[in-house]
Formats: sequence, C-alpha cells, structure tokens
Amino acid sequence: MSEPRMNMFERYRPFRRWVEAGLWILVLTVQAAFATVVAVIDAREAGHGTATWQPVTWEISSHLALLALVPVLIAFERRFPLNRSTWRRNWAWHVLGSVVFSLGHVALMVGLRQIVYAWAGSRYDFGDWLAQWPYEYLKDARTYALFLLAIMSYRLFMLRLQGEARVLDPPESAAEPDPPEPPGSPDAPPRPDRFLVRKLRREFLIAASDIDWLQAQGNYVGLRVNGHDYLLRATLTDFLTQLDPARYARVHRSYAANLDRIAEIEPLDGGDARLHMRDGTHIPCSRRYRPALQA
Repeated sequence: MSEPRMNMFERYRPFRRWVEAGLWILVLTVQAAFATVVAVIDAREAGHGTATWQPVTWEISSHLALLALVPVLIAFERRFPLNRSTWRRNWAWHVLGSVVFSLGHVALMVGLRQIVYAWAGSRYDFGDWLAQWPYEYLKDARTYALFLLAIMSYRLFMLRLQGEARVLDPPESAAEPDPPEPPGSPDAPPRPDRFLVRKLRREFLIAASDIDWLQAQGNYVGLRVNGHDYLLRATLTDFLTQLDPARYARVHRSYAANLDRIAEIEPLDGGDARLHMRDGTHIPCSRRYRPALQA
C-alpha cells in the first residue's frame, strides 16, 4: 500500500507560502484601490479643498496596517482555534483579540499617516483617541471577523485538499480510560508497529518507524512519512503515547521527532535549536526540550 504519486496538495505545498502571501496582498491591494477611489471622489464632492494625496494616504495607510496584522491574526487563530470543540473556551480570547487588533491597526495607521504628512510638510491629527477609537473599533471588529472567517475557510479547504487521514485500527489502549502502564511493565499493552490510515479514499499502511516527525496542528497531528504528509484527528500528546519513547521525543510545544532521523542539531540564539532531518526538512527545537534531547 504505497503512495506512488503526489496528490494535489503535495504539488501545491512548495508554493503554498508564496501563494498565501500573494493572495492576501492582492486582496488588500484591490480593496485599497477601490476604497481610495471612493475616498477621493467623496473628498472632491465635499468641497473642502482636500488635496488628493490626503485621502490616498488615509486608505493606503489603513490597508498597509491591516496587511501587517494578518500574520499575527493567523498565529493567534492557530493558538486559539474556533471550532465545535473549542469555541466555548476560546471565543472570549477572540473578543479580546479584536480589541488588540483594532488598537494595533489604529496605531500603525496613524503612525504611517504622520510620517507621510511630515514628509509633505504638514501635520496629521487623529483627534481625541477616546472619541475616535470606538468608531474605528466597530469597523475593525467587522474586519477582524471577516479575516477570521477567511482564515478558517482556507484552513478547511486545505484539510480537504490534503486529505484527512484516520487511523482505522487504533490500539486497544487508545480506548481505555485508565492511564497506560509504565514502559516495560508486564501489563502494558504493546505499541502498534503499523498504522492503517485512509486518505483521499485510499488506504495506506504506515510503519511507526517510518514517521520522520510530527506536528501539532490544532485538533490534528500531522505525520511526516517518507516525504508524504498525513493528517490525523488526534492531539500530539495522545499520539505520542502510541510511539516508542526511546525513539520519539518531543522537541517543541508543537513538534516531536524520530531521533533516528535527526541529521544535525543547529544551535540558535537564546538556547533554541533547529533540527535538520534526514529527509531535508527542518523543525524547531525549543530550549525547554534541548537538554532531554541531548541526553
């Protein structure tokens, strides 16, 4: 049961980051262009003698600030995902996140406008923050929700494109409520040597020893196996209990590695490290886990 051909996701993966960044830039650029045209027309019809460069500056600075906040929002949503099992405990975080998002947007936007106005020999005055910010928050909260919806929809699309793998034959210990026995105990259930998974309506037999590394991805754990990716609906902590702790070690809050597949440990500033795997990929290793890894 091999996987001889790359699926669409694996063909897309080398270009994924460029496409994602380009898509956000394209969408916000188009939005900024339309908003700028409308702002210029409104300024001319108002008849206040506003120079064209001023509404152009207002809209471009706003959209540049939004673009700068997109990576932060993506990371925040990954840390506090919203789905059927997590929204009750994470919705409050996103309410707070929308407030921080708005404050960051306004601060960046005003800073950019002040720079342009100073360069033009003028001065930009945002006005009273206590009076102006609530109005800005109403707009930013809507933008935050739309961005969040776009991120979640894209992630769902990627899961469908990648193909969610499911373990068809989980070990009996996975269904038992009691904690597993210590390794070496005569009552401890044997760990599975292979996992039978279904992906894109096909079934594959994965040897546990072929897993190069694992990554926590929200409610899923991604398995890197011989250059292919499999996504399982499980947590990284739970899945590691099914693997040999002498061979697999957690190296980061979101990563675990097959110790036999580590080619090089590259020290980084601050005590962290980068693990060079034998398949050519790199995964992070936080300083919290470095001593255990070296031991």
